[in-house]
Amino acid sequence: MTTDWQFEVPTAGSKRLPPDARYMEALSSQGYGFEAAIADLVDNSIDAGAKDVVVHFLRDGDRLVSLLIVDDGKGMDEEGLDIAMTVGGRRDYDAQALGMFGTGLKSASLSHAGSVTVVSKVRGTRAAAPAGRRWTMERAVTGYQCDIVAPEYAQQLIDRYYDCPIVWQGTVVRWDAVKNFPQTAGGGQTDRYLHRTINKLGLHLGLHLHRFLARDDFNITIAVEDVSTGVEYMNFGVQPLDPFAYPVTGHPDYAREFVATVPSVGPIPLTAHIWPPRSTADEFKAVGTGIERQGFYFYRRDRLVQAGGWNNFRQPEQHLALARVAVDLPDDAVASEVFRLTVKKDGVDSSPEFVTALESATDGDGRTFAGYVADADATYRAARKRTATTRKAVIPAGKGFESSLREAIEDELPLIPGEEPIAVRWQKIDNGTFFEIDREGRTIVLNHHYRGALLGGRRGGLNDAPVVKSLMYLLLHQVFEKEYSGSREKDNLQLWQSVLVAAARAELNRVADHD
Repeated sequence: MTTDWQFEVPTAGSKRLPPDARYMEALSSQGYGFEAAIADLVDNSIDAGAKDVVVHFLRDGDRLVSLLIVDDGKGMDEEGLDIAMTVGGRRDYDAQALGMFGTGLKSASLSHAGSVTVVSKVRGTRAAAPAGRRWTMERAVTGYQCDIVAPEYAQQLIDRYYDCPIVWQGTVVRWDAVKNFPQTAGGGQTDRYLHRTINKLGLHLGLHLHRFLARDDFNITIAVEDVSTGVEYMNFGVQPLDPFAYPVTGHPDYAREFVATVPSVGPIPLTAHIWPPRSTADEFKAVGTGIERQGFYFYRRDRLVQAGGWNNFRQPEQHLALARVAVDLPDDAVASEVFRLTVKKDGVDSSPEFVTALESATDGDGRTFAGYVADADATYRAARKRTATTRKAVIPAGKGFESSLREAIEDELPLIPGEEPIAVRWQKIDNGTFFEIDREGRTIVLNHHYRGALLGGRRGGLNDAPVVKSLMYLLLHQVFEKEYSGSREKDNLQLWQSVLVAAARAELNRVADHD
């Protein structure tokens, strides 16, 4: 083996290798979550100077047909729209723009829809013609054939949203053949889907765009309309969900600003917060589990691009559930790749330089960032200790209980160390009772006969019926903490059994009457 090594690779010319048509298919399978995809499109609206954005679900009776994102931003002319709809199309982003890569509109949309139509109108006379383009996955993968929307329909779509929110200018993005819309109508599936999806979407937009929503001049509305009747089923404004909006700090010394100095970019401010223990505020609970919501909250140009995580600084643990650190990313730090944003803008990869800088980060009084982490840990432990002196320790909840429910139990009650958790499961019980207790298996068994009625027709799963299961845990956990049941406890079990059976049968009758 030779010891010679060429540090520069020699070349002998170049040739053009255009992407295969299947590149579009690969681009659309980047794993965009539904909420992240919508947020990416709203970013475009913000970049266009929009004051009002409407996320509009359209249904035809029980069938969902389309989803539209409409804004009153500055709009695009024919040339601008062609650039926006070009795969990898490059445009000059404003200094404060949220867009970066030139792929979000296409990849976010085609991750979730069979086709995406964009119609846009620039400011001018009211008679100025809008422009329209459409990508379908079938035409995209057979040669990048982007459809030109018929001018008459482009005008019709703009007119449909005239004054709500479009006045002189604006853009409509229309998704059709949305992949996660219910495929079969009836049985209340569409209503359940909308309730679940809109709730998650509102929380996601409220969190990641909370700084924009807190301003007086920016609004996001989520609405549902029946295209056959014109009836509007829902119309509400998304509320900001500030992950640092606690009413009272969890520690009197915080919030506090530390500075991590990264040699290649300079000082990076870190605003460290400690939430009050056992908070039930949406701003605290809606972000995720205690493991997920602790750590760094990175912002780029006021847009939250990562909600929680320690970025290799340390491992997450329950005792740090109250710790949150706001970091506004300097543009030069992003440009230098000290911080690398994901294309979906739902995470940040930080370089080892940042981790090293955190280890020596201090505030103006000489306090260390490591000391902040210790304070957050101690605040959580002290709250748990106070709880332990007033509430009796319990056996933890286990399999069959949703993770957030298990976490809530652990936050509120001290746990008996070393005990196998209590599980819960549905099973056929022939005698018609509501539940049985398997002491040896440490399991609460629920009668499968009542499952459908209690779920209201929804599909069941391992962690379904969290309200029922939590109530059963609160009623029965003490049974597993004793070797046998005394007469008083047996009487209680019989009482609960009788009342629960009557309630479950009432649910069955209600479902039968409805059918």
